[in-house]
Amino acid sequence: MTVEPVRPVRAYDGTLRRQRAGGTRERIVAAGSELIHGGSVRDWKRLTVRAVAERAAVSERTVYRHFGNERGLADAVMHRLEQEAGIDLDGMQLDGVATVAAQIFEHVSSYPVEPRPPLDPTLVDANRRQKDALLGAVSAASRQWPAGRQVQAAAMLDVLWSVAAFERLVGDWQLDADEAVRAVSWVIGLVEQAVRKDRGPD
Repeated sequence: MTVEPVRPVRAYDGTLRRQRAGGTRERIVAAGSELIHGGSVRDWKRLTVRAVAERAAVSERTVYRHFGNERGLADAVMHRLEQEAGIDLDGMQLDGVATVAAQIFEHVSSYPVEPRPPLDPTLVDANRRQKDALLGAVSAASRQWPAGRQVQAAAMLDVLWSVAAFERLVGDWQLDADEAVRAVSWVIGLVEQAVRKDRGPD
């Protein structure tokens, strides 16, 4: 009777499978990033599992397998966009806030600004009058400044007193209305002092 030699059982090596899965996940995230880059940075409605699956040339089931749901996909894409912008929010120090803001704005500038949702003509007129009033106030207090610097200072005041700023302070930061008003008034006061002391944006 001949005894066949026992062949050693090869240990399963999942390296190739992991590499393929990682490549698929990367392709899906890249597809999501491309979709967001195709329009306004604030418009995430087109970031659907179906749209990303089509762009990445995978099935919707594959997208769900890697990310669980649409929120998981969106979070992964947002993380990718932060990486693209060079933004690292973990452990950010106060003296790094301006740098991060610059990185965010530089990244956002790569997206198309238009189309924006159309405003009611009454709001358009109100915005124009507010801009004119702010620029007039800043210009009167900084006649020695070049026009570009005056516009920058007026634009910052416009941002500070905007409805969007108030809604973010109250909705996202959970300040009550009085706290929001005091906070905005504080920063507006700092800008006013800077203008009067000839300390404009460099």
